Order: sequence, then structure tokens, then C-alpha cells
Amino acid sequence: MQVSKKLVNSVPGSADDALAGLVACNPAIQLLQGHRVALRSDLENIRGRVALLSGGGSGHEPAHAGYIGKGMLTGVVAGAVFTSPAVGSILAAIRAVTQAGSAGTLLIVKNYTGDRLNFGLALEQARAEGANVQMVVVGDDSAFTTQKKAGRRGLCGTVLIHKVAGALSEAGASLEEIVRRVTAAAGAMGTLGVSLSPCSVPGSGPTFQLAQDELELGLGIHGEAGVRRMKMVPADEIVKMMLDHMSSPSNASRVALEPEDRGVCVARALVGAFMTALEMAGVSLTLLLADDELLGLIDAKTTAVAWPNLARVPVTGRSRVLAAPDEGPTVEEPVPAGAPASQQVRLVLERVCSTLLGLQEELNELDRAAGDGDCGSTHARAARAIQEWLNLSPLPARPSQLLSTLARLLLEKMGGSSGALYGLFLTAAAQPLQSRSDPAAWAAAMEAGIEAMQRYGGAAPGDRTMLDSLCAAAEELRALQAPSANLLPVLAKAVQSAEAAAESTKNMEAGAGRASYISSARLELPDPGAVAAAAILRAVLEGLQSQSA
Repeated sequence: MQVSKKLVNSVPGSADDALAGLVACNPAIQLLQGHRVALRSDLENIRGRVALLSGGGSGHEPAHAGYIGKGMLTGVVAGAVFTSPAVGSILAAIRAVTQAGSAGTLLIVKNYTGDRLNFGLALEQARAEGANVQMVVVGDDSAFTTQKKAGRRGLCGTVLIHKVAGALSEAGASLEEIVRRVTAAAGAMGTLGVSLSPCSVPGSGPTFQLAQDELELGLGIHGEAGVRRMKMVPADEIVKMMLDHMSSPSNASRVALEPEDRGVCVARALVGAFMTALEMAGVSLTLLLADDELLGLIDAKTTAVAWPNLARVPVTGRSRVLAAPDEGPTVEEPVPAGAPASQQVRLVLERVCSTLLGLQEELNELDRAAGDGDCGSTHARAARAIQEWLNLSPLPARPSQLLSTLARLLLEKMGGSSGALYGLFLTAAAQPLQSRSDPAAWAAAMEAGIEAMQRYGGAAPGDRTMLDSLCAAAEELRALQAPSANLLPVLAKAVQSAEAAAESTKNMEAGAGRASYISSARLELPDPGAVAAAAILRAVLEGLQSQSA
């Protein structure tokens, strides 16, 4: 079994280090000596108010210590990773808040056997010492359609209970009232998770295996089995599946939403990492049926660092889209002599798009040597945007307008540095084509585009970028300045030079771009940007040749 890599000093000390690190970075939190317990630094301010303690196994950060603060938890008791905390530490935390003058202590516990046992035993011992302590066990799991003897598992919804209880305590509510109110809130709540990958406890291998094309519905926060495995589907379908499962009348742990209630107001939306499961990839969805009184408790202020800066307004039924500013009137100018016909341009662009789509995986593979591996995906995104534009819009008649329109399209749709570079190139290349579009003008357009890329991109020939291909092609295209130059033979030579230049980049040390941060010894393949640029020029040549045959 392969042990997963973790950034830890030691496996046994990982939970202690994590808690100590959080405390070191947050002056509002302090450690309880001799215990894996974190408490508010201003314990004197809980005098006369109910203290709130929670906790459980580590590995769910920012839960639980991230929710310590005024208006949320008074303290937490942390166990080792995915392990319930020690009874002695729980009891020490209860003693600390009791001696600080709290008006009782509420233990907020997720529904797992170890947590119930250890917190419950500490509660009994504290009561034997005369402390006023109660416990609420939160089970918000909506995965299982039939009731389990162990009850519903405690999941991310527990954080909302921390918030409600904290607001009530800060408002001076009694222990009995807080228990009643949070019990009612927990009963109106459900959570469902979807996992895309396993997690692994430090020093161990993955807790389970999940195929690359699979997801699992309904896992627990320690990697406990869910209720269904299925093939990956689009995110919208996953969310619909989750909502259907959580609200199904046949689900014994359902949230009481009727199918016709799907249009209910989403009063508050909390998005972020609230309760994780180490490195497990996925998402959980928590629904809480809330009235105005409950919303007031959710909205109440807290100093807990992990609680989001929440917008205190509903998020449904509101349009927050600002109309784009007018681009200003366009002036129609006469089409310069020698401009290529619209159908000819369309066929060339279609050839370019099909070429880039066919190269997607090859370019991605080349790009993985330099980092993120998305060069092919970025160019494919550009190709699909151009295809959509070709299907919806007539082509501009003037070459300068064509290039300017393509520049705007790529800047908007392509993204990344590639989108910016192509946008720069096309915007600058459009200028020499304002008044004429003979072969010499197209050669000048190439030079202008390259000059703009060098000026703003900071790269030069020999830096292992797309400029290596473009500059090699531009050198050949200068022959078009001769009055007797024949376009296609010159362009064919330019394409061959571009392809040779792209291939030669595998022997270069990167001087610009993301690849410049990587040792040249690891760059044994051609630069993907240079390959893509050469492929575009090849597609233009083939598109023109197919129409001259």
C-alpha cells in the first residue's frame, strides 16, 4: 500500500501542530496547557453566558477551531486525525469554561459513535462535579433513505448549529433555550456530499478507491461509504441529483421540501470550505429551512475567522448584471482592392479551427512538461468560439475588420496569456490592412503583430515561445514585398520555416513564459505555443491551396 504524501513534521504530532499553528496565527485563541484544546482568549467575557464546546477528530479544517470566537464557539477539543478526542481533554475544557464563570456548558457533537461516547462520558463526569452541562448531537446526513440504528451522521451542517448556538449565547439565552432552539434547527436541516476522490490519514494510504471516471454520492466526512457510485456527469446534473435525493418523499432523512417548493427563496448562500475531509475532492450541499428569527441568528456578528463575511440578503430573484457599455458607432469604409472573398476566408478559418481541435491532446501533452498542461484546451476553446461566431455572424468584408473582430473574440473567449498574445497580434496586424490587402500588406501585418507581441509580452526569438515560429515565418514572408511575388509558394516556405523553428524549440532554454521557471534539462519536447502557431499557419496554407486547386 502506497502511503500518501503529507506536509507534516511527524504523523503522531500532525494534529497538535495544526492546532498550535492556528493558535499562533490568531491572537483571539489560546491553547489549554496539556490538552489538545483551543479556547477563546477572552474567557472572562463568557461570564454569565452559556459556553459552547465542540470538536472531534482533526482533518476537517477549518472545523472546528476556525469557528472559535465571539458569537460562535467558546472552544474546541481536537482528537487525532479522524479520531474522537480524549475524555480527559473534554472534561478539562468543561472545567476551564465553568471556572471562567459560564452560565452552563453546551457540548455540540457530530453523530459518530466515538464522539458521542467520549463527550457523553465527559459530560457525566462534569455533572458529577456539579457542572451544568448538556449535549446536542447533530445528525444532518440525508444520504440514507432508510433510518439506520446509529442515526444520521453529523456533517457540515453542524457548522450552522455552531452559528445559531453562538448567536443565542451572545444574546444571553439560557442553556435550556439554546438546546431547544438548536435541536429544532438541526431537525430542519440536511446535508449530502459527493466525492470525486478518496482521502488518506497521514501515514496511511487512501481510505477507499474511486475510478477516474466515477463519483460517489453520500460519503461521510471520514470516507465512509456512500449510497451510490456513478459515472461522472456535468455539474448541473450532479446538483439536481443531490436535490432530488435530499427532498425525495421516499427518503427517511429528507429535507422537508416538496417538489413544487424548488422555487423557494434562497435566503442566504454560504459557499466555501467549511468542513473538509483532508484532501478529498468533492462538494457537500446543506439545506436549512429558516424563518426570519433563524436568519437573524445566522446573520448575527461573530469574530470566528472561518465564518464568511456573509451578504445579509436573499440571493434568488435578484438580477445583478450590468449592461455592457456601448462600443460606439462603427464607420463603414470601402473594401480595399485585393481583399479575400468572404467564402474563401470562411473556409480558411474552418480549416484552422478543425486543426486546433485535432491537436488539443497533443498540445496539452507538450504543455504538461512546462506546468499546467492546458495549451491544447486553450486553443480548442478559441477554435470553438470561432466556429460559433462563423455560424452566427456574417464575416466582415474588410481584412482589418476581420482581424480586429477575431482579436476581440479571442480576448474574450480564449483566456490566459495565449488569448492576450493572439489578441495583441491580431489587433496590431489589422493596422497595415486598413487601406490595402495585397500580399505585401499581409507581410507587413505579420511584422506588426510580432512587434506588438514582443513589446508587451517580453519574449524574443530564441526564448522558446510561439514567437520562434512566427518570426521564422515572417522572415520568409518578407519576399511578398517584391511586386512579382507569388503568394502560395512564399507562404509554403514560411510554413516550413515555422514548423522547423517549432521543432527546434525542444533544444532551447526557455527565456519567457511559464516554461522559463523550469530547468532546461526537463524541457525535451517542442514548445506547445510554437507548435500551435506553426499548425495555424499550415492550416491557412492548406485552406488557400484547396481553393486554388
